[in-house]
Amino acid sequence: MVLERLLPKTATNEYRGHRIALWFFLLYTAVTIARSLVHLAAPDGGAQSIATIPLHGFSRNAAATVIHLFGLWGVSQLVVGVVCLVAAVRYRSLVPLCYLLGAGEYALRLLLSWVKPIEIEGTAPGGVANYVLVPLLLLMLWLSLRPARPARGGAAETGPS
Repeated sequence: MVLERLLPKTATNEYRGHRIALWFFLLYTAVTIARSLVHLAAPDGGAQSIATIPLHGFSRNAAATVIHLFGLWGVSQLVVGVVCLVAAVRYRSLVPLCYLLGAGEYALRLLLSWVKPIEIEGTAPGGVANYVLVPLLLLMLWLSLRPARPARGGAAETGPS
């Protein structure tokens, strides 16, 4: 049953999980899209201004490479954000799968930061978010897989419209 809810045979707009998980998914989607736009629009891609990578100590070409990579990361985040937005608006049966993928992505970010650490000058918000988002996304995954309680009148909750 859980596998059917995680990987439905047909993607529909029927969401069967807990309402709070759907509301949080909308927030997660908005933040993902906003973060992507910062990486695309910020002159340094957010590398130094947000992630505290000391670009000022890099050669011009090395700094440009890091900024370019942050821009590419922004493109990837935008794609993920748009997929999540489509799931939230049109294919809500895929919300649990999106949570699983999101938790996996943030867990792999944590692993990568331990395996391939980089020099930073401060505490990057994204680095802290990885520790918070892995358990939070797993909790939301669990809530999205739990059957919703019937609303008054017997119909299941469908969450935000």
